[in-house]
Amino acid sequence: MATDYKTLFGKTPPTKLFLTAALPGIISMLMSAAYQLIDGAFVGQILGGDSFAALNLAMPFVIINFALSDLIGVGSSVPIAIRLGEKNEAEARNIFSSSCLLIVASGFLTGAALYFSAPYLMTMMGADGALAALAAEYLRVYALFAPVTTILFAVDNYLRICGKVGYSMMINILLAVACAFFEFLFLFVFRMDIRGAALGACVGMFICVIAAFFPFFLGRLQLKFSRPHISGGVVLSILTNGCPTFLSNIAGRVTSITMNIFLLRYGGSVAVSAYGVLMYADGIVFPMLYGLCDSLQPAVGYNWGAGDLGRVKAIEKRCFIASGTLSVIMAALMLTFPDLFSGIFVRDEDEALIVMAIEALTIFSTAYFVRWISFATQSYMSAVGKALYATIISTFTAFIFPIALIYALSFAGLRGLWFNYPITSLLSAVISVVILIVFYRRLKAGKETPGSDNEDL
Repeated sequence: MATDYKTLFGKTPPTKLFLTAALPGIISMLMSAAYQLIDGAFVGQILGGDSFAALNLAMPFVIINFALSDLIGVGSSVPIAIRLGEKNEAEARNIFSSSCLLIVASGFLTGAALYFSAPYLMTMMGADGALAALAAEYLRVYALFAPVTTILFAVDNYLRICGKVGYSMMINILLAVACAFFEFLFLFVFRMDIRGAALGACVGMFICVIAAFFPFFLGRLQLKFSRPHISGGVVLSILTNGCPTFLSNIAGRVTSITMNIFLLRYGGSVAVSAYGVLMYADGIVFPMLYGLCDSLQPAVGYNWGAGDLGRVKAIEKRCFIASGTLSVIMAALMLTFPDLFSGIFVRDEDEALIVMAIEALTIFSTAYFVRWISFATQSYMSAVGKALYATIISTFTAFIFPIALIYALSFAGLRGLWFNYPITSLLSAVISVVILIVFYRRLKAGKETPGSDNEDL
């Protein structure tokens, strides 16, 4: 049992390792994407357009609710994998235990802040009346559950680090099924309002948190709970490595909030709902890309820590090829069947919304022809502990480019907003290619060294 992760990450042939780690990751995220589709369809079809718009106004803040825990979870996963590659299991366990404690504490802080500020946040975005009230109610349910749900995505990383990719996949399948079941129960059977959608998701998450931690509680995995020693070095390592994901989450939500403000200005709640269709469509592609790349990070980090650059390159080669293939296929499907994707979330009688959503999705989907380049590169840089490179990509992709383009394309109204994502993706791809060139030149010159997660710039 103690050598499972060493065999999987260090000795399994790269193609077999890719299939063993990435396929369960993709399946896991496909289930997550399926639940997101069901979530949007339930709210849009059962509760109607106003509730669907409210959900999309609140969703950026729901994701912010998970941002700190994601910072700690992702930020700890990189040094944990590298320490295991260095055969330093005691320090890996200390980082694991310290991170779990920090995530629960951050859940209390972010949950309290979002619960009390929810009405003000909706008003600040320009929403009023029933729309603002619905959005605030939805957000407050997530805020109340934050201390016991935000750790879910971190423990998924820890399971994969221990080589438990199959168990991680089963947890994600359980998550999708449980959330969909409870949401259906609260909305369709009990006839609750939008709070039922949030409550169903949170109950499903809480059940999965318990199930995911069960093997850790039994002490059967390489990562075991120990008395945490939260030193400045541990916190700095977590913050440094988690910064790209954290900035991407926060910056992306700030961008979404800004987009919603302009959407309300240009097209009212109908435009917000159309943007929601885009985000749910992205919720199909992005989770699969995330599942593919993120599932390989522990293997990349382990081999980087072990100093095996050849295996690192071999794993990443397969990651980039698969990411590109997946993205191009999904772009082609969305371009061919925009009405099918839109119809999942929009009632047939909402004709104006259907027309707007189809036009928006047709433009939006072209982004996936190049979006995979920046995502796979950011994941690669994070896995080998090069947080600065990953931070540059995430900041420009999630914030600098899209915010600048919101204003630069404002002359085109709503259409300018739809073109934002494709142009952002193209510019981010260019930056990512430059970073890859710089990284490999520094490797050749001996300025980047496998076996270290320290920046040297």
